[in-house]
Amino acid sequence: MTSTGAARGRAERAGVDQVGGFEAVFLDPLGQAVQQRWADAAMTVAFEDLPPVSAFPVVPGRRWGPGLWWSATTGRHVAAGSNAMCTQLMVLDRDRDVTGLAGRPVRLLWRELRGRTRSWVPQLFARRADGTALLADCPGHPDAGGERARNAAEAVAQACADIGWTYRRLPPLDDVLAANLKWLAGYRHPRNTGHPGLAAAVAEAFTRPRPLAEGAEAAGDPIAVLPAVFHALWHGRLTADLTTPLHERALVGPQGWNGPGTRGGAR
Repeated sequence: MTSTGAARGRAERAGVDQVGGFEAVFLDPLGQAVQQRWADAAMTVAFEDLPPVSAFPVVPGRRWGPGLWWSATTGRHVAAGSNAMCTQLMVLDRDRDVTGLAGRPVRLLWRELRGRTRSWVPQLFARRADGTALLADCPGHPDAGGERARNAAEAVAQACADIGWTYRRLPPLDDVLAANLKWLAGYRHPRNTGHPGLAAAVAEAFTRPRPLAEGAEAAGDPIAVLPAVFHALWHGRLTADLTTPLHERALVGPQGWNGPGTRGGAR
């Protein structure tokens, strides 16, 4: 099938009128809404630098409301609308291929084959090092949003595929992995590198895999050293198996160590 035929097939499956195509709505530096052809906006607009095009909803009775995530990738805050989204921001903030992050920076508009205009605001935008991007939603469970969300996902996935980007509904993380990331995220700020020379001492202490507490003691006073160890684990300068609980006897190794269950992707 030709690329044109594939695009037509995606449009039909998503119920999108290809003649109208997709439009993007976003805010300019003065806070004014701008509507532009999606393919043009994707090439020229730095969505990672934009504020949310619309506010995250506040749901009465929900324990977690909209907030801000400080990004170690950009050194700036990213708007987050739910605990599930904040968890996915943690994952992307550690990804060395991600260079920019934003919450709800663009609304996509399209016309259905039946003539009705539809719109969707993906929760998350992540710029990749190669210039492409990920648009994502972060449902708390697989069926969140119902049929409307599923239909929108098909349309937004088509819009992204048309320009070489990616759209995903990111599944919730395993509880243990999420807990470990939340702990390490508390040490993501550069202040946790500690005094001059401590980062080098920490790296030296874990040139071979060893229990976390043992390596921390080898590098100095654990009270001062442990924040630097957790900072290095967050940024991937040290490696551990984050799919099992992180504790004082957990094995920690050097960057790139391929121990049991270890995961790459940290910056």
